[in-house]
Amino acid sequence: MAMPNPTEPAPQTPPPLTPEQLVELREQERKQKQMMAAIITGVIAFLGLLIWAIVALMRPETPTDKIRDVFIIVVALETLVIGVALIVLVIQLASLINLLQNEVRPILHATSETVNTLRGTAEFLGENVIEPVIKLNGYLAGLKRMLELLGVKPK
Repeated sequence: MAMPNPTEPAPQTPPPLTPEQLVELREQERKQKQMMAAIITGVIAFLGLLIWAIVALMRPETPTDKIRDVFIIVVALETLVIGVALIVLVIQLASLINLLQNEVRPILHATSETVNTLRGTAEFLGENVIEPVIKLNGYLAGLKRMLELLGVKPK
């Protein structure tokens, strides 16, 4: 059995919700339940109308030519609604493309510039600070060893 590592942080528990947050959460749940009830009621009403229309069309005395004309008009209106929905979709897609080009691309460009700057700074520090310190340490170690060999400095 594995022992817990004391250096690992304990998992954070979320803070308890405030009364206002609880009220808001309950309100959202209530709205969601109302929406689901409205959708289910709408589907049941649509199915009822569909069954009623099928039964009404099966009667021999029903004038199907007028019903056919009504269905043609309904299909035309549906096509109009789908066309409007497609136009809205194209506008939203254009808005998304605009957002990507004018907001995200400059952020990525700035991030790339920052990374390049950091890379240059690291190279500069490596060449102008770290390399001379390493060389100085090497020279001092050589000088120390030389003084030890000459007996000036004890080991």
